[in-house]
Amino acid sequence: MHRRVALISAAALAVAGALVPAAQAQATGTADHRPVRWAGADSWSERRTVSQYWTTQRMLAAQPMDTMAAPRRAARSSGPTRGEPWSARGTSGQRSGWRSQGTPDSARDGVTRQAAIPNSRGLRWTDGGAVVRTSGRLFFTTADGANASCSGTAVTSANESVVMTAGHCVKLNGAAHRNVAFVPGFDNGRRPFGTWVATRLLTTQQWNAREDINFDIAAAVVAPLQGRTLTDVVGGQGVAFNQARQQQMFAFGYPAAAPFDGSDLIYCSGRAFNDPVATRGQGVRCNMTGGSSGGAWFLGFNAATGVGMLNSVNSFTYDFAPGFMFGPFFGDEAMEVYQAAQRTEAL
Repeated sequence: MHRRVALISAAALAVAGALVPAAQAQATGTADHRPVRWAGADSWSERRTVSQYWTTQRMLAAQPMDTMAAPRRAARSSGPTRGEPWSARGTSGQRSGWRSQGTPDSARDGVTRQAAIPNSRGLRWTDGGAVVRTSGRLFFTTADGANASCSGTAVTSANESVVMTAGHCVKLNGAAHRNVAFVPGFDNGRRPFGTWVATRLLTTQQWNAREDINFDIAAAVVAPLQGRTLTDVVGGQGVAFNQARQQQMFAFGYPAAAPFDGSDLIYCSGRAFNDPVATRGQGVRCNMTGGSSGGAWFLGFNAATGVGMLNSVNSFTYDFAPGFMFGPFFGDEAMEVYQAAQRTEAL
């Protein structure tokens, strides 16, 4: 069977009409794939309130998801989490073949020295490039009033305003988060590119209905800031869907639970492997912690330029294997979320 494949890159956006093939491919999306969307701060006064709410003090005090109180439905934990994803309930003893499948491969040729060796320890990214501008922290207030953080990535899009992240970073336990704002290039409290307030939020139908960890994918559309759009200011990473599995990946995020503190952009790298336990996602060796949820997994990442194709996001870990990070497969559902987000007006 022929697989539908979409690759949307920064270079493609520079050519008039380059997005037409991808957009046409999704023009007849089915109800099963159609994402769910809702309003964030969709008026000028609401955006000003959210922007003023996120003081540096509040950002530094925001809790990573896995240090907050356990969700009421414990099997539907946020990620990366020390609890099992809901779809893996009762399977924590299935460890056969774990170590051999989790062994990362060597990195690709042509990358800088820092990234040349597979990295599972979660090192601070110091090689610069586009990734330090397009990656950022996503801040929000949960339904129970707690200020929390995830990670996100600015991606190329028709409206120049899309941030890709994880589903549980916009909605959890049946309730949408509020006060959602993206801070690209976050650096120990500094906001070199400003605070971008979300006006629309989108997630997969499966995450919205039952918090299915296989579809833990979301997008935020952010409002222009001082008359400029997000990717006009920081650039954007490409996005890839329905790609071959078990490829070399670079995972990025802002882990904020010990031993990290959310101050720095952290990365891991290695060859992905299929989840051997319960989900249809993929894993990499990585010890990033809460707060890194929603951070990008890149295919074809060039460490010299900091550019790649976003192909998954940090989602969860298993109790019995905290040194492994898992992310959802970016298939048609992820593509629909992205396409709907880029067609949404950035207010």
